[in-house]
Amino acid sequence: MSAPFRFAVNLLSPVGRAEWQDRCRRAEGLGYDVIAVADHLGMPAPFPALVSAAAVTTRPRLSVFVLNAGFYNPALLARDLASTDQLTDGRLDAALGTGYVKAEFDAAGIPWRTARERVDHLERTASEIRRLFDDPEHAPRPTQARVPLTIAGNGDRVLCFAARHADTVALSGGAPGSRPGSHRLLVHAELAERVRHVAKHVGDRSAGPELNLLIHAVALNGNRRDVAARLRRFTDALPEEGLADVPTLLVGSPARIAEDVQRLRDEFGFTYLTVPEPAMESFAQVMRLLR
Repeated sequence: MSAPFRFAVNLLSPVGRAEWQDRCRRAEGLGYDVIAVADHLGMPAPFPALVSAAAVTTRPRLSVFVLNAGFYNPALLARDLASTDQLTDGRLDAALGTGYVKAEFDAAGIPWRTARERVDHLERTASEIRRLFDDPEHAPRPTQARVPLTIAGNGDRVLCFAARHADTVALSGGAPGSRPGSHRLLVHAELAERVRHVAKHVGDRSAGPELNLLIHAVALNGNRRDVAARLRRFTDALPEEGLADVPTLLVGSPARIAEDVQRLRDEFGFTYLTVPEPAMESFAQVMRLLR
């Protein structure tokens, strides 16, 4: 029997309190299981945004998708996560990545380290958070016995660590491009290889981690070329036939997209999908078909 789906919406736009809370109520009303916020300069500060979301919702989990570990001291981050978990009545999910936008590190005055150093810091941060949450002397304590941990990325070492230690492994569906700072979308075979890499490193865990996939765009009856052109982060262009093979671009009728989402579960094992804020209303039509 297939595992049930979970769906998250990543709310990205900076707005005032009233509009923000209306948006969170709308996400809950549409049936999203998780309300997520990003961790980028120029977007809402994640922890106060989640506390505000908790004040006007009751059901969805709340997540920063994802925290850039390189921005944080592990002990201080553990404190902020524990406090946020308390103030959201135990609905917090902790999601961590290495951080990938050099310009943001420069703007914050934080040294931009090598990929190896950033993964080192991610591993230290995740391990320290778990240690402090298990420490009865750590204050404040999280409301949950164990705040669920997501590790996000695409590289071999991050996914290996995630497979062994995370409750959820989040795959980005993208990879570094041909030029420094550029990115490209993964096609079907590349994403399948990343999933196999995770499975290979699960080890002797009694149950493998949940698999999350970041959906880059949803377009009902749209055009893949136009959709891809609006993804400013992905500057390495694919030919038309290549775009048809990108699993993270969901394009077509709601019924067609629902079939594509079911294939993501059947072929790859993805049961948890995160869609961007512009897709919140349109993807809700797909969720209704899947449920």
